[in-house]
Amino acid sequence: MPSINLLPWRQALRQRRRKEFLIGIGAAAGLAALVTLLTHLTVSSMIDSQNRRNELLKTEIAELDKAIEQILALEEQKARMISRMEVIDTLQASRPEVVKLFDQIVSTLPEGVYLTSVKQSAKKIEFNGVAQSSTRVSAFMRNIDSSESLTSPELKVIQTGTNAGPGAQFTLFASQRAATGEADDATPEKRSTRVSEARK
Repeated sequence: MPSINLLPWRQALRQRRRKEFLIGIGAAAGLAALVTLLTHLTVSSMIDSQNRRNELLKTEIAELDKAIEQILALEEQKARMISRMEVIDTLQASRPEVVKLFDQIVSTLPEGVYLTSVKQSAKKIEFNGVAQSSTRVSAFMRNIDSSESLTSPELKVIQTGTNAGPGAQFTLFASQRAATGEADDATPEKRSTRVSEARK
């Protein structure tokens, strides 16, 4: 029986398998490197895209902030203009009241009473003047009580004699009636008391 030497064939098969193994390892390594590179490029592209979006959002937010500041400035300007318009409307509405008030002051002054100054603070009015006698001051207070624009006369100071000069110097307070024509809250007893005090 002839003998067959299988050693070269086995060695060649072993070398071929080793070569195929090395080629497989190299291909796997190359594929892994390729996948890693593609993943890195994809992630980098996504990061760049997100950064561009973030920059765009920052720009849009900055523009919106400027627009909001302009809107707030316009709102403040609008509020100031509305406030001025309200003041103007109030002044326009109060002009007839001022004229009526001075007309009432003139009509309430009896003979022998002269005013040296008139001061108004809100609805409170202060009269400073000179009267020929305290009776004239009492008549002035009664006229204030019965007027349409004034109410609640209250005598604070009255000076008579040589130190006060001729006649009686007085300081009198009164309140301006509400525009709605509300009735005077002072009672007749208080009015008579104030008049009696003025006559002293």
